[in-house]
Amino acid sequence: MQSQAFAPLHPAIFDLSGDRFPGLNECNYLLSAHQPTITVHSGQVLRFVEQEYGKLPFEAQYEPRCYLKGEVPTREHNWHDLLNALVWLTFPKAKAAINARHFQAFNEVQTDDPHTHSQRGSVRDAITLLDESGVIVPYADKELAELLQNFQWKELFWQYREQVRSGMGFYLFGHGLYEKAIKPYIGMTGQGLLLPVQKEFFAWPPEKRLAHLDELLADYLSAAQHCRSTRELSPVPLLGVPGWAAENECAEFYDNTAYFRSGRQSRAQRDPLSTAPSSVAG
Repeated sequence: MQSQAFAPLHPAIFDLSGDRFPGLNECNYLLSAHQPTITVHSGQVLRFVEQEYGKLPFEAQYEPRCYLKGEVPTREHNWHDLLNALVWLTFPKAKAAINARHFQAFNEVQTDDPHTHSQRGSVRDAITLLDESGVIVPYADKELAELLQNFQWKELFWQYREQVRSGMGFYLFGHGLYEKAIKPYIGMTGQGLLLPVQKEFFAWPPEKRLAHLDELLADYLSAAQHCRSTRELSPVPLLGVPGWAAENECAEFYDNTAYFRSGRQSRAQRDPLSTAPSSVAG
């Protein structure tokens, strides 16, 4: 976890001690030491609790339980859940905003209007994708943002390499993406949310940048007009980010069009087996 991909979590990781897998006690100790105290939007103080199994009533399900009680169900000896806890410690305002949007979607008055159901489902799809696979992409140069949105990867990451280093950032947010980054591979892609910042942002100390991004993302998530579609997020082939992989120190690396694709793909293109007809051996 010494790679640049894990840089946002390094302060929280550094505070973990011992030679065994961190458990609930260690995670809750970090919470107790965090200033200011982390709370969810209902005002409840956050804490990590054991995962419950079986059919659960509404208030005991994951998002409602987090919102109503401040309790985050967490499995022991589980990388996915440990990384989720570390993201809570790093981006507490943004995580609380995601939880509030989920709870709002759960708790809205049911109607017979299929359009309302569709909108509510789209919101949960978008925030879930961000929560699992999101990358916060602050930028001070609009041209760089346009290159990313237009899938011009070689231009962005190679021709404008120095400009990217000084005027664009990539901060993993999704805990599922962090889990993938433990063993990075060609094909590893995040879902980027582009957020404009001032040029001075990139000269700030790391902790100030993280706190600012937490606020920016929380504000974005709290606005009802945002997170209405997964298309608000832009794919980011993470091993192309300058400095994130030894392979990307040569221009030819970016000629791999199977990884550095020229546009969005449908589900069938991403995973052709998911739509292939099944066959039965005779």
